[in-house]
Amino acid sequence: MLGNVIFEAIEFAARAHKGQFRKSTKMPYIMHPINVGRILIESGCSESVVIAGILHDVVEDTDVSSELVREKFGEGVAQLVKWCSEPDKLDTWEQRKRHSLKSLEKAPMDVIHIALADKLDNIQSMRTGIGSEGEEFWAHFNRPRVAQEWYYRRLLDVFDRRVDVEPGATLLSVFCSEVEKVFGKIDPNSVLA
Repeated sequence: MLGNVIFEAIEFAARAHKGQFRKSTKMPYIMHPINVGRILIESGCSESVVIAGILHDVVEDTDVSSELVREKFGEGVAQLVKWCSEPDKLDTWEQRKRHSLKSLEKAPMDVIHIALADKLDNIQSMRTGIGSEGEEFWAHFNRPRVAQEWYYRRLLDVFDRRVDVEPGATLLSVFCSEVEKVFGKIDPNSVLA
């Protein structure tokens, strides 16, 4: 059973992300971490995984420190959030994404579940954006559609190799479906295959 600390995590994340919006939208950024938490709750994940999912971007994208997360939510949550955070925002997009992919290869399963929920919410937001803007949607990103496709196909590959039991198996199935809706079925002769 989930406790009041979930509400504390939501409030903490809302304060940390105050004034931030989802890429090229009027949607408050806090909706993303809340959606990640919702996905994790619906998947039956533990309270600490749900809390880390809600907080997964606070260290990476705000001025919140790992130490403050540890102080407020404990060592376990702080470690999960650290696993979910890119280490150097000054690296190129390609370096950061390669680091994320490499990190997921050895990440604990709780981190895989958080990453799956995070990327699932992201790809669903992409599908919504494409639905309203068409191909113009890709102009909002730092890298073009082909680079985004490369990243999401690589994520799918890592998740497919790492996940074979619940709660990740269902998340993986939904993620795979969303990747195909956004980027199409993979062509076996493609360089992305």
